[in-house]
Amino acid sequence: MENHFDISSTFKLIGDIREYNLSQCFKYLEFQGKQTYGQSFKIREQDKPTITKLLVYAVRDKENALKMGIDISKGILLSGPIGCGKTSIMHLIKPFSYGKYDYKIKTTREISFEFAKNGFEALMAYTQKSSYQQRLTGYCFDDLGAEQQIKHFGNDCNVMAEILITRYQEFIVNNTITHITTNLSASEIEKMYGNRLRSRMRNMFNVISFEGNSKDKR
Repeated sequence: MENHFDISSTFKLIGDIREYNLSQCFKYLEFQGKQTYGQSFKIREQDKPTITKLLVYAVRDKENALKMGIDISKGILLSGPIGCGKTSIMHLIKPFSYGKYDYKIKTTREISFEFAKNGFEALMAYTQKSSYQQRLTGYCFDDLGAEQQIKHFGNDCNVMAEILITRYQEFIVNNTITHITTNLSASEIEKMYGNRLRSRMRNMFNVISFEGNSKDKR
């Protein structure tokens, strides 16, 4: 494999439109995966349909997204068993999401610890726009459900529920995009965060899943 594999190798320009080559996209992902996570990183055949959906979404391929039942105006809820590679794939897919569709990745545990340390002020980074922003910063909240019920000076708060409900309002008003990775089922999400949030999440996300027997990519 090449010593260097740039994302520009995954598409050719037709006018000002990027025409992506799926096989080249997978070569890029596997190359970058090995560079980032070690030479044992491998994309397995059984996971390619799931990753193809993520690629179609990331590059804003409206035609194929429609065929696959993906709404590119929504975010992604990527589910799958522990250790199947959800987090690493969201990191590797990120360069395909350019411009206003870019996103930062933050673990829900980190956010809950920020709340424990700084209180409700810590949530503002995820729920408030700066004066020059038209929409909230894009985020992928990694490992939803792994955070704990944290208290800050006695204030009990379901931190991720508060963040997601606020971001839902911003999604409705200005199409703020949010992504999530989780190993929770729909019923587990409802039990942990309540029916109010679960119903909003149906409107907010495309659910894309790795198979139950999917293995770690590393």
